[in-house]
Amino acid sequence: MPAYGFAHLRGRRNHPDVIEYLHRIQATLDPFAGRFVIHGPPAEVVEGSWPGSMVLIEFPGLAEARAWYDSPAYRAIVRLRTDHIEGDLLLIEGVGPDYDPRRRAQALQAAPSAREPAREPAREPGGERAR
Repeated sequence: MPAYGFAHLRGRRNHPDVIEYLHRIQATLDPFAGRFVIHGPPAEVVEGSWPGSMVLIEFPGLAEARAWYDSPAYRAIVRLRTDHIEGDLLLIEGVGPDYDPRRRAQALQAAPSAREPAREPAREPGGERAR
């Protein structure tokens, strides 16, 4: 199942270190079959707000995504980006081609939390929660 490295980058600056990072990153992805799917174009925001840009890198699986992020080659260049661009990076497993959100809805409906409203924990005299 594919997995992704998703980055939300803010405050981008074209510092020479960032340019060097861009020149070197593909070589760190190649051994793990990583490929850019999205690389920071302006987004059309249709709901909410989105400060910054996004990067999406696809891997064959979560193991490859983790191995890339932890690889000596990537660890050697990551500071070229993080020292100059604020952001968040997530590694996340994707869904397969047969994914159907209706099955997810059914599973959520079957979960006890979906059938019963959440209850407050019991409180002991004096207002403290019971253990």
